[in-house]
This record gives sequence, C-alpha cells and structure tokens, in this order.
Amino acid sequence: MTKKITRYTDDFKNTIVELYNSGKSLAELNREYGISKSTIQGWVSKATPVSIEKDKVVTTAEYQAMIKRMARLEEENEILKKAMAIFAKK
Repeated sequence: MTKKITRYTDDFKNTIVELYNSGKSLAELNREYGISKSTIQGWVSKATPVSIEKDKVVTTAEYQAMIKRMARLEEENEILKKAMAIFAKK
C-alpha cells in the first residue's frame, strides 16, 4: 500500500499561513483544507520573522537558506585555497 504524497505550492502555503495569522485556528484550517495540523504549524514556524539586526527581519526559512549558502561558500573557498597552494608550488 503506497501513500500519496501531496506537494503544495509556495503560494498555497503562504495563503494558509496568512489565514492562520489572521485568526483562523489550526483545527479550522485542518477541517477546511484537509491539511494536518503539524504541517500547518511547520509552515507557520518557517514563515515566522526573525530579527537579525535593528531594522532587518528575515523568516526562519530565509535564515536557514542563508546558513546553507554560507556553508557552501566556505567549502568552495577551502577548495580554492587548496588549489592555489597546488598551483603556487609549480
């Protein structure tokens, strides 16, 4: 028996988050759209703003994407340093 995995668009997720933030409960959204409460709660937590500076706010999802990008750039930087050392010896 296979489970059907449903993929939701970002626009749909944002709409559900906006409905939740406007006062609809998780139970109401669950009944109306057939989405589990834990799924909705995950979307809400990813869309929750995080203050990183005095005038700068990002969502949790944006913050996590920045962390991943920073790790990738640091890895690329290390590779370039090693390549530079190899070419400097020649």
